[in-house]
Amino acid sequence: MLSRGSARTAQLLRGAAGQHQFARSLATVQSDIFKPAKFGGKYTVTLIPGDGIGAEVAESVKTIFKADNVPIEWEQVEVSGIIDGAGRTEDAFRESVASLKRNKLGLKGILHTPISRSGHQSFNVAMRQELDIYASISLIKNIPGYETRHKDVDLCIIRENTEGEYSGLEHQSVPGVVESLKIITRAKSERIAKFAFSFALANGRSKVTCIHKANIMKLADGLFRSTFHNVAKEYPTLEVNDMIVDNASMQAVSRPQQFDVMVMPNLYGGILSNIGAALVGGPGIVPGCNMGRDVAVFEPGCRHVGLDIKGKDQANPTAMILSGSMLLRHLGLDDHANRISKAIYAVIAEGKVRTRDMGGESTTHEFTKAILDKMEAI
Repeated sequence: MLSRGSARTAQLLRGAAGQHQFARSLATVQSDIFKPAKFGGKYTVTLIPGDGIGAEVAESVKTIFKADNVPIEWEQVEVSGIIDGAGRTEDAFRESVASLKRNKLGLKGILHTPISRSGHQSFNVAMRQELDIYASISLIKNIPGYETRHKDVDLCIIRENTEGEYSGLEHQSVPGVVESLKIITRAKSERIAKFAFSFALANGRSKVTCIHKANIMKLADGLFRSTFHNVAKEYPTLEVNDMIVDNASMQAVSRPQQFDVMVMPNLYGGILSNIGAALVGGPGIVPGCNMGRDVAVFEPGCRHVGLDIKGKDQANPTAMILSGSMLLRHLGLDDHANRISKAIYAVIAEGKVRTRDMGGESTTHEFTKAILDKMEAI
């Protein structure tokens, strides 16, 4: 069941869907409604630029929001996933978590996680687990005027964010033998399934697909799948099916139009979000968010740090700006969200100013400036 506020926002979004791409952006279930901090007519939002290109794309968001007089006061926390050896990184992480608990809302770039065996647990994962922001949403949709191989792609990937293979429970039992535990619980499987179905209803979507590997992991993924189908009985108006993750990956790159809302455990969501981003033009244009009972954190839907182009003024800020637009809709600031989104789509559709990942030669600053110019004309 949706809360009154969520249902109202969802109705507004559906009404605008024909005019504004990504208008069907966000729904929350009743237990997830919370009041963000607001002082002096402004919402206080935690801003975590992140690593790599994070600072550059976060600056684009700040510039655009300021130009549109968005009633947001940023509480910026500089966090890095790269350990500095002096304890400052952990302190900054604790500060960011405290800020999010206080403000209830955040806009976040991606924190780098070292691959080396001696590396610490991912701060991205740790943040989701500590704040219990359990539902990750990635919006995969074609942008008009930006040509890609597949047309009419419009799907949403919802992943359970707090367990599965990302539980962080692994150890070396004897030299050369590592045990890594995958945790699946009925309670969290039920929670994410209900979120996915509620999202579908609130955003005018008609089909929910469960992605799993229950043919091999019969207990773990079997529990996720069976829980999904039990929850589905409460939503008789929605079409329901399930698909093995191997086949889902193939189907996504061959016929993605068959999917609407997809719900899955953590690892599969990470993989399919990247596949989905490739379908519509890359990680630079896919927005997303992470929802919980008390906190919502908005971030690009495809979690790429962009270390290779850091500081080169080549980053595409679209995903971060659209994630910010989702945040605005979550607050009910639809006019600001629609104006900003419309300007982005107009710039991309014209094709004159595009960053390198979209086939252009424009810098991050030039792309941001083009959006600002469009906003003035709207």
